[in-house]
Amino acid sequence: MPNPQLRRAVASSFLGSVIEYYDFLLYATASAVVFNKVFFSSLDPLVGTIASFGTFATGYLARPLGGVVFGHFGDLFGRKRVLVATMVLMGVASTLIGVLPTYAQVGALAPVGLVLLRVLQGIAVGGEWGGAVLMSTEHATGRRGLWAGFTNAGAPCGMVLSTAALAGTSALVGEAAFLDWGWRVPFLASVVLLGVGLFVRHRVEETPAFRAIERTGPRRPPVWEVLRHHPRVLLLSVGVGLAAFVVQSTLTTFVVAHGVQVGHARQTVLNALTLSSAVAVVGILAWAAASDRFGRRPVVLAGAIAMAAYGFVLFPLVDSGSTALLVFALVLGQGIVHPMVYGPLAALYSELFSAEHRYTGASLGYQLAGLGAGFAPLLFAWVQRSTGGVTPISFVIAGFCLLSAVCVLALRETRDRHPVA
Repeated sequence: MPNPQLRRAVASSFLGSVIEYYDFLLYATASAVVFNKVFFSSLDPLVGTIASFGTFATGYLARPLGGVVFGHFGDLFGRKRVLVATMVLMGVASTLIGVLPTYAQVGALAPVGLVLLRVLQGIAVGGEWGGAVLMSTEHATGRRGLWAGFTNAGAPCGMVLSTAALAGTSALVGEAAFLDWGWRVPFLASVVLLGVGLFVRHRVEETPAFRAIERTGPRRPPVWEVLRHHPRVLLLSVGVGLAAFVVQSTLTTFVVAHGVQVGHARQTVLNALTLSSAVAVVGILAWAAASDRFGRRPVVLAGAIAMAAYGFVLFPLVDSGSTALLVFALVLGQGIVHPMVYGPLAALYSELFSAEHRYTGASLGYQLAGLGAGFAPLLFAWVQRSTGGVTPISFVIAGFCLLSAVCVLALRETRDRHPVA
C-alpha cells in the first residue's frame, strides 16, 4: 500500500490535472462547436473553423513558455508552491473566458481577448503538468509508471467533465440559448473547481527529491543546464511524445468538427467523445502500469505502431454515417490505442532528467511535443480544405507515429532509474 504522503500526492496530482485539463480542453471542444459561430461569425464557416482552431493552437504555443518559467521556479523553489500558482492562473483565465464579450458585441476585440486568455491557459497548463507528475514520481518508491499515470489520466477525465458540461448545457437550454449564453456556464464553473483543487493541494508536502537538492545551495538556471548538457535527450523526448499529441487532438478536436460536418449530430459526437474519454482514464492507467512491468520503451513503441495503423481506419469509420461506428472509432482510438503511448509518458519524461533540472527538462520536452496537439487540427483543416478530403491526413498521422517510434528506440530504458538520482 502507498504511504499517506504518496496517496495525497497522487490524489492532488490527479485532481489538479483534472481541473487544469477541464479548463484547457473545454476550450478545445468549444473551439470546434461554438467559437467559430460566436467569435468568428463574420467568416465563411470553414474559414471560421480554421480561425477558431488557430486560437486553440495559441494555447499550445504558450505551453513551452509555461514549462520553462514555472519549471525554473519549481526546480529552484519547490514543486508545491509552483503548482498552487499554476492552478490559480488557469482558474482565473477560464472564468474570464466565461464573461468575454462576443464578436457581435465588441467586434474584433472579442477574438483578441480570447487569444490572450488562451495564452494564459497555455502558460498555466505548461507549468502544471511537470510539477504534478513530479509530486507523484518523487514521492514514489516503486511503480512510478502507475503513480505518474494518474496525472495523465486526469486529462481524459477533464475531457469527460468538459464535454459533459458542454453537452449537458446544450441539451438543457437548447441550441439558440446555448450559442447565446449557455456555453459560458461550463467556463464559469471553473471557479468552483479551483477552490476544491487548492484545498487538496495545500495538504501535500514537498517531495523528498527536492528537499535533498534544496540543501545544495544556489544552482545554475535549470533551462541552461538542460539545453547545454542534455540537448539530445530533450529532442528525443519531444519526438517520442509528438505522435501522442497529434492523435490526441485529432480525436478530441478535429474529429469533433469533422463528424458534425459529415452529418453526425453535435450532441452525438460530444456523447461519443465523453464515453471514449471515460474509457481512456482506464486505458492510460492500465498501460502506465504495464510499463512498470515491461518497460517504458516496449509499450510506447507498440503504441506508436498501433496508432499509425489506426489512422487509416479512423476517418472511414467516422465518414460511414453510422453512430455505432463513430463511437467504436473514438473508443478504440482514445480509450485503447492512444493510451499505449500516452500512459507511460509521465514516468518516462520524469526519469529522463536528474532532480536538479527535472521540472524544467520534463516540462519542456512534454510541452514542446504538445505543440503537435495545437497545430494538428489547424494543419488538418488546411489539408482538408486544400485536397477536399481527409485521406491524406492518415498519412500525416502515420508519419508522426514513425518519428516517435524512431525516437523511442534511440532512448535508453528508464524504468529502473531511481527518481532522486
